[in-house]
Amino acid sequence: MGNTDLLFAVAGAGALLAAVLPRLLRRRPFSLPMACLIGGILLYLLPLDLPRLDPVAHRVAVERVTEICVLISLMGAGLAINRPFGWRRWASTWRLLAWTMPLTVAAVACATWGLLGWPPAAALLLGAVLAPTDPVLASDVQVGEPVDSEKADDEVRFTLTSEAGLNDGLAFPLVYAAIAMALAGGSGWVAEWTLTDLLYKCGAGVLGGLAVGRALGRLFFRAQVRDLRLAEHRDGFVALAATFLAYGLTELAHGYGFIAVFVAACTIRAAERTHGYNGVLHGFIEQVERLLTAWLILLLGGFVAGGGLSSLTWRGAAVVLLLLLVIRPLTGWLAGLGGRAGPREQGVIAFFGIRGIGSLFYLAYALGQADFGVPAEELWAVVAFTVLASVVLHGITATPVMARLDRMRVRAAERTEGEPATQHP
Repeated sequence: MGNTDLLFAVAGAGALLAAVLPRLLRRRPFSLPMACLIGGILLYLLPLDLPRLDPVAHRVAVERVTEICVLISLMGAGLAINRPFGWRRWASTWRLLAWTMPLTVAAVACATWGLLGWPPAAALLLGAVLAPTDPVLASDVQVGEPVDSEKADDEVRFTLTSEAGLNDGLAFPLVYAAIAMALAGGSGWVAEWTLTDLLYKCGAGVLGGLAVGRALGRLFFRAQVRDLRLAEHRDGFVALAATFLAYGLTELAHGYGFIAVFVAACTIRAAERTHGYNGVLHGFIEQVERLLTAWLILLLGGFVAGGGLSSLTWRGAAVVLLLLLVIRPLTGWLAGLGGRAGPREQGVIAFFGIRGIGSLFYLAYALGQADFGVPAEELWAVVAFTVLASVVLHGITATPVMARLDRMRVRAAERTEGEPATQHP
């Protein structure tokens, strides 16, 4: 277990880093996750009595902690999005979900099967696990705090945030497909998977999120009894209540709680889009999210320092690099053809397919459901290396790329009368 007093000290240091570093690193090509990753590696290289990090032995703990972190990030993303829901307004998001996500899963599965020789179920699992994106690991590519104007979100930040908010939930049916393939083999599972895991659970997730979001939106902003109108009392922790209610009730109905949480957050925001209470809710949830993310990436660094990547082969690393440098950029670019984003914005959206905490959760969950014919250590090594590589690659590039894109947007707006651009801090 390690020295518990030392663990408290490390946790406190991590929390302090989560508070201080975002401001210090705001304009530098060095993100908070990168700092936590390096800090975790250095910490575990020191001769300290810290617990050994083993996701195989402590799979359930990893699953639960990462699950909570993903839930918090989904609520934060939904509350932050200023653009109202709509098929045309969200066209860039639908393109990524309809084209980039399935193409990425298929390409990663084929690369895994071809390079690593893993069984089809394991190859599909890796593709599904690495499907969801996670912009929380590079704050410069997600939307900021809620504001009054629905035009405040530029196309890049809006698309990457909304994509991550939805594909974190839509990865679940793909993971279930891999689990069903591993358990049943053949194709006898396809019909039940389509009806239950794809159609019913996705539908239940959307309906559950809408129901909880509308009920809470009415309570927050329009309750008849003033003491129940929580928007007037400005308690930020109510965002946690919304998160866990949407997730828990939807999961009890056997729907996808991840989808429900994001839909509930968007629905609450839509109840009173310009109300200042949205900023209170988002501010609280963002702080919790940043804290959990800092701790988890710190532990990921400890996992790497403790030899967690010893099972990684050059072929596994090649699959990861193909995903980050070829598959995601190519499929993201194809999905954006003819869309709302301009060529430069399209390229940025395609490149920043950030992988993070969601991938760790899905792997932990799947390994508790079936045997995929591949040592769990190898699966963890490939997925952990993906998150590590994404933290470094996207953490270094996010700030300069987005800053340059913002400058170009401002200059273009200055040449166009009556179209002032939003300059992000």
